[in-house]
Amino acid sequence: MADMKKIGDLDVFPLCLGGNVFGWTAGKERSFEILDAYAAAGGNFVDTSDSYMASAPGNSGGESETIIGEWTRTRGNRDDVVIATKVGRHPDRMGLSPANIKAAADDSLRRLRTDRIDLYFTHFDDPSVPVGEIMTVLDELVTAGKVRQIAVSNIELDRLEASLEFSEREGTARYTAIQPHYNLVSRDTYEGPRRDLAERHGLAAVPYYGLASGFLTGKYRPGAKVDSVRAGRAAGHLETERGRRVLAALDIVAEEQGAAVATVALAWLAAQPTVAAPIASARTLEQLPPLVEAARTALTDDQLKRLTDASA
Repeated sequence: MADMKKIGDLDVFPLCLGGNVFGWTAGKERSFEILDAYAAAGGNFVDTSDSYMASAPGNSGGESETIIGEWTRTRGNRDDVVIATKVGRHPDRMGLSPANIKAAADDSLRRLRTDRIDLYFTHFDDPSVPVGEIMTVLDELVTAGKVRQIAVSNIELDRLEASLEFSEREGTARYTAIQPHYNLVSRDTYEGPRRDLAERHGLAAVPYYGLASGFLTGKYRPGAKVDSVRAGRAAGHLETERGRRVLAALDIVAEEQGAAVATVALAWLAAQPTVAAPIASARTLEQLPPLVEAARTALTDDQLKRLTDASA
């Protein structure tokens, strides 16, 4: 069994299952199968957003939350699952005004069929709202028992620093986690000042795009055609020297480990400072095992160095 990681007082499996595909490229029945398999493998940490997947034809937002809520209700396992969701991007609940955050949280609770959100992220910052107002209303949600821990995703560093300082000064709930864009072919989106700040304030990182939209699964090769709505973005990494170097290094380490390329890519990410649990999603049952296996895979120092050097 994989060792659990801490985010505040939450114990989480070190591979977070991304819910962005639920209600989009995975319908309800398949989503249930994926969630069942993840739970059976020991997983307990699911990430979603109130805006997933509003951009898909026929959707209005909240479809992923609805599926997750129906799954926990039918399985009777709500107390066994750590649910992370986000606020600020639903088409009907844009922004981070106090009134909007409160209304959006109630909407999410209703769709998730639960009385509390375990980890509540501000999805994208709203510079029109003072950080003190945002932190105060998030604190109110925690005090009311509707949210257990609060967290932050996309935000400028000065606003993040000010948010953390406000919490310390005023004694409100404070961010315990950060969700950055971070993977082997996108390191400067987190490493440097952002990670330094996370380390300084004890924020646990839960990186998104952990597999670079699928590129780091190794299925994108010269001349290969991949059936995925994200194929164009992922295949673009083949056009870069870094992308080709990383892929070559992953192949070597994967062979040494007897593991899938995706497993190795996520294991590298999980080994980085501050990272508690990378996020990865599966739209089929076949895609899930290599993701879960990353939580049980320890790379050697030499293997970590090979991947770090290749991705520099």
